[in-house]
Amino acid sequence: MSDNVIAVDWGSSQLRAWQGDKTLALPLGISRLNGLSPREVFEQHIAPWRESAATPVLMAGMIGSDAGWQPVPYLPCPVPLRALAARLCEVADNVWIVPGLRAGREEVMRGEETQLLGATQLAPAGCYVMPGTHSKWVQVEDGGVTGFSTAMTGELHHLLMTHSLIGNGLPAQAEDNARFCQGLERGLAAPSLVSELFRHRAARVLGGLPAASVGEALSGVLIGAEVRAMLAARPLHTITLVGSAALCCRYQQAFACAGVDTRRLCGDRAFLQGIRSLLDARC
Repeated sequence: MSDNVIAVDWGSSQLRAWQGDKTLALPLGISRLNGLSPREVFEQHIAPWRESAATPVLMAGMIGSDAGWQPVPYLPCPVPLRALAARLCEVADNVWIVPGLRAGREEVMRGEETQLLGATQLAPAGCYVMPGTHSKWVQVEDGGVTGFSTAMTGELHHLLMTHSLIGNGLPAQAEDNARFCQGLERGLAAPSLVSELFRHRAARVLGGLPAASVGEALSGVLIGAEVRAMLAARPLHTITLVGSAALCCRYQQAFACAGVDTRRLCGDRAFLQGIRSLLDARC
């Protein structure tokens, strides 16, 4: 990342920042500020990187929500991604927050729009899937977002593993690709995710599923069910995945089972390219 800008991806659970070769990753998302305000966290951890107030800081993510530093409006779809640069919100001297996007009255995103801006330049495509806590399936045409849908797959996995009978009393979870693939097959084939979920507890209690592999099997079922449902609503033949290598690899397995070709783009690379584009547009 260039030394003349500080890029910040500030979500619900994590605060990450880049400047040149420097990187920062802290468990100080806006839901974990421990009584501090976003401005106070910024002054402690980000401001010391600035040589002067002339060093621009561009922030994206939940920092622009009503729980963040300052609510920043959502831009309605369809919208050209180049419009983001003109709608940056200045919350301090040369400190800017990127607006989110909304599709109708039932879909919103924050942070992914910056990744999308970079992704459209690095790997142009008509459909992007962005796996995560809340996976986004995004339709893009001529550099603009025409619409998107959200799947709470990551959050459901966390909730079921930490706050339900499925995950109650389990030991540390181990990698188990075989169980993950079995889960994928069930998720892709299951007519009802609701009835499928409890089988993980029953299988574990009856000895058919190792306790240390419940998380992997559940991950497979949830990702498989997400892919099944989303492809049923919008059949696709090629998809570009944007996100972490580990999570994109899981989705690639799901899409391969569904007969869909994929290519992959690093989420951090896309995010930083998006920040560069926003900075260039303002210069």
